[in-house]
Amino acid sequence: MDRNDSGRNDGHDAITPGREPVHVHSAYPLGELAKAFTTALTHHDRRVRARAEDRVDRWRKVLAGMADGTLAVGSRTPVAALPGWVTPQVVRGGFATGTPAASGPLLPHETQVAHQAGLPAERRALFAHALTTTGLADLTDLLRSGAYAVDLPEEAALLTVAWLADQGETAAALELLDILEPFADRLRFLPRPVPAPPSGPDGAIVFRWTVGEVRGRLQERRPRADVDAMNEALAVWNPFADELLDHWLTTVRNGRVLARAPKQAWLRHAAALLERYRTLAAEHTRCGKHRRPKENAFILRTAMEELVRGRDLDARRRGMVQNTVDAMVRRRGAPGTPEHTALRSRQAADAARPTHHAMAQLVTGRLADLPPDTGTPQAGTFTVPVTPAEHEATSLPTGADVPEAIARLVRRSLAADVPTLIGAGIVPSAEVLAALVPQLVATASAAAYPDPELRRLMTAVYGAFRNRRSLLLVDLQHQVRFEELPWVRAVEQHRRTTDPVRATAARTLADLGELALHGWAGTVLPNPLVSELATLARTAGLMLPWTEELAADIFMGTFTPKFPAAAEAAAELLDGTLYAAYYGIDYANLAGIDEATPHSRGHRDAPRFAALCHERAGVDRTTWLSVAQAGAVIEQAQILTTHNLALLAGPVGVTPPSGWAPLARSAFATTCRLAARIHGNPRPLTTIKDMAYAWRQALFYLSLATPDAQAATLARFDDDATRCPGHARARLAPVLAGLHLVREGGALAPTGSPANGGEYADSSAGHLRAATGSRPRATFWRRVRGGRRARPWRPPGACSGW
Repeated sequence: MDRNDSGRNDGHDAITPGREPVHVHSAYPLGELAKAFTTALTHHDRRVRARAEDRVDRWRKVLAGMADGTLAVGSRTPVAALPGWVTPQVVRGGFATGTPAASGPLLPHETQVAHQAGLPAERRALFAHALTTTGLADLTDLLRSGAYAVDLPEEAALLTVAWLADQGETAAALELLDILEPFADRLRFLPRPVPAPPSGPDGAIVFRWTVGEVRGRLQERRPRADVDAMNEALAVWNPFADELLDHWLTTVRNGRVLARAPKQAWLRHAAALLERYRTLAAEHTRCGKHRRPKENAFILRTAMEELVRGRDLDARRRGMVQNTVDAMVRRRGAPGTPEHTALRSRQAADAARPTHHAMAQLVTGRLADLPPDTGTPQAGTFTVPVTPAEHEATSLPTGADVPEAIARLVRRSLAADVPTLIGAGIVPSAEVLAALVPQLVATASAAAYPDPELRRLMTAVYGAFRNRRSLLLVDLQHQVRFEELPWVRAVEQHRRTTDPVRATAARTLADLGELALHGWAGTVLPNPLVSELATLARTAGLMLPWTEELAADIFMGTFTPKFPAAAEAAAELLDGTLYAAYYGIDYANLAGIDEATPHSRGHRDAPRFAALCHERAGVDRTTWLSVAQAGAVIEQAQILTTHNLALLAGPVGVTPPSGWAPLARSAFATTCRLAARIHGNPRPLTTIKDMAYAWRQALFYLSLATPDAQAATLARFDDDATRCPGHARARLAPVLAGLHLVREGGALAPTGSPANGGEYADSSAGHLRAATGSRPRATFWRRVRGGRRARPWRPPGACSGW
């Protein structure tokens, strides 16, 4: 996932108080331009080169905008001439190109409207037509039928105008039009009509890919020349080589070929074989193996040509034929023998098997009649074996199975509830879950609109808005929010958050939290998922301090007030627990640690909470932060806040049906798996970080378990660790020793060793290693600083390793 798609800059990347504004360096865009340019010139795949050329164009726009000042990278309104609600075109790293995503050439549906209305193919003309009696009537018909799709939020703007006008709210419609009109010649404000209203997900039904996306992926599959050549060799040239061999074997006497001159009947059969070879060579051109001088078939065929022409074989040619015949019989047996027949039968079956390309075309045809903009609950019915009717139409063998690679693509269009998708393996990670959640959140959030047409429209707008890529932000700015869209504000007064709506949102919030924890206990909640949980919480009437994972390479020293608020929420749940003891947290002193204070440029920050994180990380706050130092500070914030786990287990009310101990075991299993990947890894830092996350989450779950369950789970931890590779056990042993020490009433010093200077119960454990992220204050980021010279902080975009 691109970092700018993770929501990493949503209001928390900041500069150190008192510093000058940050100016983003052009080194990163230049590097990305160079990579895209190299790919566009050198890649063997034409489609990859075309995509790279598009990236080259976008990065050139970024650099040009940075050079002439028309782009303010790091701002939530990076393009001076565009307000924040306009969806920007964003490239990797959160850089805006300066081009609105809803601009560009007219799309086919816009061209069609212009043609039908007799208008010039211009967006301003389309905008003006939409405000006529005919245009408003067409938009109102779309609203009532639901036969439209919204790919970008702007495409819902004129539909909202039509809804307001239909409700008699002329003043609100005109006010919205005043905002839209300056951009009428550039932006696409019309929705895309679809043949039928999307029958898409209601309630808890979601899908990963639309049917249209699946069909597009299937149509991208092209015939493979190497597979076609292999099938031709198996079906045509291997059997022909057997015929050549069999004919030569008729000349063998006492183990030698051509014991006497061939008879005329032999020569006539040989001539017929050679004539058939010429016919086969003209028809079957994919495989050229039969033309290679060192191949068996070539040697036998050319020797046969010599005899048919009336020439005798010299000793060398005769020896080559003899060696070839002997080798072929020795390797596969003589034609007609059981072993040879079985081999050729298997090869013929392999050659007759349909290619992936042919099966992809078949499945594409099966999907042709489905609405392209939604999933389907019957995805499995499109991956059944080839039917007799399809055999008649395509010549594919009846009963041939759809390859698993193609069936897997089709299953991604399955429309079902999230647990079903997880069970089917369609949702393999928390990141994929986060991509599905907007469908649920859109339904739950839009339920507050009583009018069904407006509810459907706001559901579509929310889904399109969540596809908006995040910008690179500094100075504690936050991304543009859904409610900032002018057409959403225009209908805000029609929103009614009733008790049933709040109850539904709260139930959806708890269900999603439980699914995320149960499915990926050792993985932090991805930022897009955190954003959706925050939306659900607000709809449910829960004002909770959800915190995102921050990026160390652009973090600049402070936090927004929701971080200390999240730490206070964690204190209510964890004060006096194993988690607090292990990490050395005095939660009593966190109460009221930060009231919101104005930042030097008008934003709010939490200086005392930031100072505490710096102190725990052993980082001097008065100096610029290296990436490693920033990572250490961020990790301490995650430890203090539990990174949203306390919110799920506390105010949200997530309670795993099987208890917290199984989640702890699952998170520790993730810890072990990641520990095994560190040894010999030339770039281990990401793995080390993920291991630290998994270990912290295992401690959180363990702290919520009953004392008996804690003891049993710790014993399971020890058993699991013994089954790890030796290098992983060496990393885990001190971690577990420290945990046992804390649970038995001991304490750990900031260095990770016993606070009283004693030894661990397991003398082989040694000190807690920084690489595990397990020490209360000497976190895994210290290993980064210890293993390499700390680098001075550099502006966003200048950092390596993005």
